[in-house]
Amino acid sequence: MEKLSFLNEIVVDQRAFFKKGVLLDINYRKELLLKLKTIINQNESFLYDAIKMDFGKSAFETFATELSLIYAEIDYFLKNLNKLAKPKSVATNLANQLGKSKIYTEAYGAVLVIGAWNYPYQLSLLPAVSALAAGNTVLLKPSEIAFQSALIIEKIINENFPKEVFHVVNGGVAMATALLKIRFDKIFFTGSPQVGKIVYKAAAEYLTPVTLELGGKSPTIVTQSANLKVAARRIVWGKFLNAGQTCIAPDYIYVHHSVKKEFIEEIIKHIKAFQYTPDSENYTYIINKHHFDRLLALMDSNKIIYGGNANPDVCFIEPTIMDNVNWEDKIMQEEIFGPILPILVYQDLEEVFKTIDSNEKPLSAYIFTSDNEDKDLFVKQLSFGGACINDTIMHVSNPNLPFGGVGNSGMGSYHGKYGFDTFSHKKSVLEKRIIGEPKIKYPPYTSSKKKWIEKLI
Repeated sequence: MEKLSFLNEIVVDQRAFFKKGVLLDINYRKELLLKLKTIINQNESFLYDAIKMDFGKSAFETFATELSLIYAEIDYFLKNLNKLAKPKSVATNLANQLGKSKIYTEAYGAVLVIGAWNYPYQLSLLPAVSALAAGNTVLLKPSEIAFQSALIIEKIINENFPKEVFHVVNGGVAMATALLKIRFDKIFFTGSPQVGKIVYKAAAEYLTPVTLELGGKSPTIVTQSANLKVAARRIVWGKFLNAGQTCIAPDYIYVHHSVKKEFIEEIIKHIKAFQYTPDSENYTYIINKHHFDRLLALMDSNKIIYGGNANPDVCFIEPTIMDNVNWEDKIMQEEIFGPILPILVYQDLEEVFKTIDSNEKPLSAYIFTSDNEDKDLFVKQLSFGGACINDTIMHVSNPNLPFGGVGNSGMGSYHGKYGFDTFSHKKSVLEKRIIGEPKIKYPPYTSSKKKWIEKLI
C-alpha cells in the first residue's frame, strides 16, 4: 500500500506538470532530449561497466546495439521535431465548404514505459525519448533482471531530471503490479506475450491506450538461389548477437534441401571465424541461471551437430546448431531467445509459407534469395512485424521504418516518426467560415434536398 501511494504521488505530480503546458514548448522538449544525450555520453563508462556485470556485454556491442541507437533517435528528434509537431493541413471535402481542416498532434499526458532486460538501455530509453519528444511526462521502470543496468539508469535519470517530468523506479513483479493499478494516459511495454496480456488487461480497466512490443519465433528462409556465404555470415551475426537474446533474432532456419550441406558448412565456418568464446568482446553470457537452465532443456543432444557445451558457473552457452529438427521438437515449441539454431529442411517454398502462416505472427522474418518471385511471395504471403531480405536484424536500425509487431508479437510501433505518432493523439479540427453556407442540411427536409445531399456526399 505504501508503494502504491508513493507511485501515485509521482503520477499525480507528473500529470499536474503536464497540465501546466510547459511541455507544449518544443524548445523545452529539445532541451530535455539534449540533456539526456549529454548525461548518457558523460556516463558511458558507468553504463558499460553495469551491463558488463549483468551479462558480460562488451563496450563495443553495447555502443553498437544500444547507445548508438539512442543517440541517433535523439538526433532525429532534435532535427525533425518542429516539423513533426506542426499542424498538418488536409483537404476539406465539398460538404464542408467553405472551411479548412487540420490535424494537430497532442501528447497523451502521463506515460508509463516498462523496459526489457535483453537490451536494457535501448529498450528502456528509446521509447522514453519518443514519449518526451511528443510532449509527455515519463515514468520508466527498467527490467529488474538486468539489475546493474537498471540501477545506473535510475541514477543518471533521477539525478538529472525533475521527478515530475522524467523519473525512474526500480523493482520486480511487485513494482510492476503496483504500477499497473495506477491510471496512466499511455502505457508502453516491451517483453513477452504472456506478460503483455497482463499489461493489456490492466490497461483495459481505464481504457488506457497501449503499445506492446512482444516477440515470437522469427523464421529465416534460405532458398537454393541464395548467396550462401553472405547468408551464413549475416545469419550467424544476427542469431548470436547478444548470445541470441534478441527479440528479432533468427529463431530457426528453413533451408532448401539442395543447399543444406553447403549452408551448414558455411554457418560453422563463420561461427568459428567470429570467435564466440567466453570472456571475449564478441559474445555475452546468458542473463541468469533460470534462462540458462531453460535453454539447456530445449537442446536435444541427438540432434546437435555443432556446439552444445555450456558452463553453469558463468551461464555460458556456446553457439549450438541442431539439425533434422521438426515442429514436434521441444526447441520449436517456444521462442528460443538464446544461442541455439535449429535447422529444418524444405523442398517446396509454398509449403514453408503455409507452415509459418499456421503459427503465431512473428515479430520479424528473413529470407535469403536471388529470386525476385521468392521475394515477392515472401512479402505478400507472410504476416510479420518487420523483415529483411538478404539480411537479418538491420531493419531495426532504420529510423524511417516503423518497428513493432502484429498479432501475438505485439501492437503499435515506434522509432523515428512512428515513435512520435505512438505517443501522440491526432486531433482533428474543422474550421468553418460564417458565410457562404448552403441551407441544404437544415430542416425542413425535402426530396429535392435529398437529391442534392446524394450528389454532395
